[in-house]
Parts: sequence; structure tokens; C-alpha cells
Amino acid sequence: MRIIILLFAFCVTEFVFAQDYPWQQRVEYVMSLDLDTETHQMQGHQQLIYHNQSPDTISRVYYHLYFNAFQPNSMMDVRSRNIPDPDGRVADRILHLKPEEQGYIRVNKFLQDGKELETVTEGTILVADLDTPILPGQHMTFEMEYTGQVPIMVRRAGRDNNEGIAYSMAQWYPKVCAYDQDGWHPNPYVAREFYGEFGDFDIKITLDSDYIVAASGNLNNAEEIGYGYTDKKVRHRKKDKLTWHFTAENVHDFVWAADPDYTHTKLLTKDSVELHFFYQENEKTRESWTKLPGVMKEAFALMTDKLGPYPYATYAFIQGGDHGMEYGTATLVNGERSIGGLAGTSIHELSHAWFQGTLSTNESLYHWMDEGFTEWLETSVQNELIGKDVLPGRYSTNPYVPIYDGYRKVLEMGIEEPMNTHADHFLSNTAYSMSAYTKGAIFLNQLQYIVGKELFDVALRKYADTWKFRHPRDKDVIRIFEKVSGMELDWYYEYFVNSTKVIEYEVSELSVAGDTATIVLNRLGTMPMPIDLEVTYSDGSVSNHTIPLRLMRGVKQGEDGIVYQQEADWPWTNPSYTLTLTTAEKSVSSVKIDPSLRLADYDLTNNFKELTEN
Repeated sequence: MRIIILLFAFCVTEFVFAQDYPWQQRVEYVMSLDLDTETHQMQGHQQLIYHNQSPDTISRVYYHLYFNAFQPNSMMDVRSRNIPDPDGRVADRILHLKPEEQGYIRVNKFLQDGKELETVTEGTILVADLDTPILPGQHMTFEMEYTGQVPIMVRRAGRDNNEGIAYSMAQWYPKVCAYDQDGWHPNPYVAREFYGEFGDFDIKITLDSDYIVAASGNLNNAEEIGYGYTDKKVRHRKKDKLTWHFTAENVHDFVWAADPDYTHTKLLTKDSVELHFFYQENEKTRESWTKLPGVMKEAFALMTDKLGPYPYATYAFIQGGDHGMEYGTATLVNGERSIGGLAGTSIHELSHAWFQGTLSTNESLYHWMDEGFTEWLETSVQNELIGKDVLPGRYSTNPYVPIYDGYRKVLEMGIEEPMNTHADHFLSNTAYSMSAYTKGAIFLNQLQYIVGKELFDVALRKYADTWKFRHPRDKDVIRIFEKVSGMELDWYYEYFVNSTKVIEYEVSELSVAGDTATIVLNRLGTMPMPIDLEVTYSDGSVSNHTIPLRLMRGVKQGEDGIVYQQEADWPWTNPSYTLTLTTAEKSVSSVKIDPSLRLADYDLTNNFKELTEN
């Protein structure tokens, strides 16, 4: 019967998945950049074709100028010096940057369809009022000439990082801000995450010929460049400059890095995606980076099985940056570490290739939908690779236990804030990290607990396929899980995402009279959840029960071979619940709440009770 019910649920959802997608803007960048590696200054030209696919008339545009954050007394600097738990990579370092170590982007000329406009730069945001508004359905061409200076590495982008990588060029160009149903998003850069429009990038980068460039997308002039992009041997005169021509389609960002000492290797996945690896080969990197391609090929296959095909032709793992950060079809990662540490970070960043690269939520508002879901996937994939002996480590039947333990520690600290707090406005970095990474991962794992593993797997893949290239919002993921499961799940979103209410249950009573066992459960916390209950009998056998919330209007059937006995639902208004079991030749000996440990229950010590003989 369970199999029939599950198949029926799958079939029904296929017929009801009609989806009204919101509109979104589209961009086409054509950029050229000349970098002076002596002064670390750059001259840039950008042409942007901006497609207004909204129902609104656009009379003003905003651009991000991220490098301006790396100046004393910038908002990033002041924020870092006043938050109670500053990121050690930033701390007060920006305040002490010398002029030649600071970063900046200065737009010298800005044109709309050939007519020069005035601009105002406010920190990391450029503002321009348009001469001619862009009507719905129209497109407009903007051009700009700009100069810039690459800062010393502080956070994510810059030159001369702590491993000696010359250039980590993230957020290096004037990037038009996102415009969606909520209007413009000109968030000042204070070291949080990013949000951008999908579009096409045509990039030409000119710098000294002894530098090897790693980047998003595809290299169009590989035969001219060489350096491992082609098997052809290409000689370059040392003092000449080379122009590297990259293109990337349907991405929302473009990153590149450059170093004269990069080793470049590549391999194909089983789906013919070309994986590129760039690193400085030395005693600290040789062993781990030699092993990394094989590990990531295995990781790529697991992620594809869970989330569907990767939609691009390439992905690059690039030694650079300040730890690990995801970009369009590429990541920057620190590289001088063991294969376990390097692979862990690389798996996390590759997970972003789906949740951030192809789905691209607004990370300022819905950071947990990217970082948390990525944390969940990384944890699963890394554990599976350990189980296959692809990675060193100890396999766990529940690799999420440390994540739940971290959540409980933050609850003890009393600094939790709602998950939908804007990323820039958390009161502490710890509260942000817990909401974005820890609680975001638990959000998914508890959805699995609520709907059951089989339906969860279907829903997660359906979410990735339905919303790719469409900037899903918070309720969009819940609606997918509702459609697949047939359950009502808005209560879960409201409690877990929009509040800081705590889950806390106890087994308060277990008694047996004759062949009748009475179990009393209490909800001590402020957030209701369905309850899985494992009952153990005197002969060692067990039965599994599930108590749905009435709010769910449904119940999971079973998972991983477990068939749940479905009990009467529990109204959220009721603080206690009594379950009566009738047994024959055996007696109940103990009861345990949530044997799978997927419920984010605050205190686990009261989740188990043994029968006490009178």
C-alpha cells in the first residue's frame, strides 16, 4: 500500500506543477580590462545592454563598485570595527591600508545610448539618473570608462593573498545592481554575499604574458594562449602582453585570477563537463591538488544525482582568495592544506554551483537558501565520499549531528535572530552564520523528517529544476515541497524562518497496565513539530509511530524501509498528547522521540524514557 501511495503522489505532482514565474531583468556585458602588474592599476571599458523585462519604467540605474570597500572608513571598515565578533580576515585591516594598498573603482565616463550622463558615487554604489527612461520591454545600452586599483587581499578579492597568489579578481568590475519585484537592490558592500542578474559575459583581459589566467566560462582563444588550455605549445616573449578572451553565458557573475606560477590541469566528468584546476605546485599543495581532481569528479556525480544536470560546460577550482568563495562556474579556494580540508571546501563551493550558480536567490534576504542548502549538500556528499574511501575520515550514519549541536550552542548564547533577517543587519557575525549556514541546513534536514526521505529527494530535485535561472524566493521552495508531498507546510516556514521559537519535547510518562501502554508527550517549547516515536518492547522488537501536526493536513507514509504507524494528529494548541498502545504477549520497555535525530529539539535528555517497575 505504501508503494502505491508514493507512486500516486509522484504522478499527481507531475500534473499540478504549472508554475507562474516572476519576470526578471537580463544583462549582456562586453568588457575589456588592461592590468598593470607593476602598479596594480587597471583601465577598463564596459558596454552593458540592459533588458528591462519588468512592467516598470526604469528612470535610474545603480551599479556596485565593490573595490571601494577597501578604503579606510568605508562602510565595510567601520562595520568590521564595531561588530562584536569581527571576521579576523578583516578586523581593522582596512583602516591601516596605505594608499597603494587600497582598492577603488572610479567611473570616468558613463553614457546612455551614446549620451554622457552625470553619476554620483556613494561608497560602493554608483547612481545615475537616466536621460531617457527605459520602458517595459525595451533595452538600453550603457557604456563606461573606468579606472581602478586592486587592493591588497583583505576579503575575497585582491592581490598577493596569504599563499602568494598574485591576483584574485572577484567583484572587479562595475556591476549593475539587481532589480526585481521589490525594486532596486543597491546594498552597500559590507562583506556579505551577492545578488545579480543573469546574462552573458564577453570579457577580454590584457596583462603580462607570463601570467596564467583562470576564469569563469570558456577561453575563446586557447590556441593563441596555450598554458594548458590546449595541447598546443605556445611560446610567449616575456615582456609582451597577452589578451585573454573569455565568454560565459547565462551566469550572474564573472571571476578571474592570475599568477605566473599556476599549474593548470583538467579532466572531464562522466557528463562531459570540463573541470579545471589551477594551483601553485609546491610541498604544501602537491599531494592534495594531485588528488583533488579525482575527488571532485566523484563529488560532481553525486551532486548531479541529487540535484540534476549541471547546466554549464566548465567549472574551475582556482587557488586564490582568502578561504573559499563561489562565483559563476568557478571558485577561489585557499590551497595549502591536506586533501581532507581542501576537498571539504571545494565540495562546499561546488555545491554552490547549483544553489547559487543556477538558482541564484537574493543572498542578502535569503542567505539560508544558498549557504544553508549548500551546507546540507556538502555534509551529505562529503560523508558519502568518506564511506566510499574516496576521502579520509570516519563515516557517520548521521553526519548532521555536529550541525545540530552548533545550533543548540547558539541557542544557549541567546543571540539567535530570525533567519529572514537581512544579511547585512544581523547584530553579530555568529548570529548570521548560524542562520545562514547552520539553521539553513537544518531547515532542509527537518523537511526530510517531515515529508519522508523518498518524497524529499523528489522535491529537492524538482526545486532545482523548476527554479533554475529564476531567482527563487523563500516561499518558492516551500511550495515545491507542498506540491510534491501533498502536505501544508506554511506553518513550518513561519515558525522556523520568521521566528526564533524553539522546538522542545519530552516523554513525560510511560506506564503499562495489563496489555495497555500509555505514553504521554509534552510540548515544552514554542514551536510545534510532528513527532516520530520509536517504541521498544520487552522482547527487543520495535515499532515506529508518527504523530503528524493537524496543521500539516497530511502525514508521511514511511522512509528507508520504515513503515510508520500513523497516529492521530496533534493540534498545535494542545501542550500534551497521550498515545495508548495495546500489546499482547509483550510489554513496552522504552520510548524514544525522534530516533533519527533530525528534529532540532533543544534538550535531548528528556526524549527517552524506560519503563520503571512499580
